[in-house]
Amino acid sequence: MNIQSVINREVFAPRDERILVAVEVKRRKRKKVPFLPTGGKGEYMTYICLSVTNKRPAQLLITKVKQFGGSASFTRRSQWSVEQLRQVDGIDPNKDCPEFDLVFDNAFDQWVASSAAEKCIFIQIMYHACQTYWEGKERVPGGLGSPAGDQQKDQRASPGAQVSPGSQGGQRGVPGAQARRKSTVGPRPRQTEFVNCQSKLTGDACTVNLVIYRCKVFFNRMKKGMVSKQSSPQAGAGHRASPSGQRPPGDSMASVVKRASQALQERGERLGRAEDKTVDLMHKAQQFADTAHKLALKYSN
Repeated sequence: MNIQSVINREVFAPRDERILVAVEVKRRKRKKVPFLPTGGKGEYMTYICLSVTNKRPAQLLITKVKQFGGSASFTRRSQWSVEQLRQVDGIDPNKDCPEFDLVFDNAFDQWVASSAAEKCIFIQIMYHACQTYWEGKERVPGGLGSPAGDQQKDQRASPGAQVSPGSQGGQRGVPGAQARRKSTVGPRPRQTEFVNCQSKLTGDACTVNLVIYRCKVFFNRMKKGMVSKQSSPQAGAGHRASPSGQRPPGDSMASVVKRASQALQERGERLGRAEDKTVDLMHKAQQFADTAHKLALKYSN
């Protein structure tokens, strides 16, 4: 079970919410509060999560979740609704980068994701979720784009509609009707603004790009796993060589150092081969991404 599923089960499911996407982040610039004591709860990991409520009408929420060192549980820290989210800044519209900013009504956070691919997945899903949410908000009863509003519009435009005496050109001579018609529409809701975001995150080829970024995230996680597996036996071998800090009987210091250096060299070579293999896989994934992007652009036109 991945981290997103665990967070959904522990944090969002009990609150009758469903997580859409989560990204691990760190602050680009740490907030300094001089009157607070230094230290705290130690190391922790922060996740920015996008979730939706299961109840109707559905609410779109942005939540900050933390996992403190030495604990397997997750803690919900801050939460905002999408109406409070003013702007999502992708920082660089020309290339993939892990940095992004979130601007709320009462907060401004500068984040860096664990990888550029994870940040792109987060922004892409958030963009389309916001689009769907605001389109649903506009289709309120009697509002613009709603079935009731369209029906009223068709009735006013039909030839059999009643026209008050003395009016010319339909409802043009009844100012009160125009005022009532304007009051039923209401102001257009303020939508979340996405700036400095790559067009491929908000374009027609969004599904293909989402698959590409998920492949990149998978390869990055596989690379980290291979590195950790290669480093853990190395540390364990060091402890097994001298469990009590004493030399094995019958062995000289020179032979112990020679065997240790030889073991380290062999493990270094294996780690180098694993690194080369991972880089080769990354190149192949990039070539696949470029080919898929060209195909998407070709068929979108």
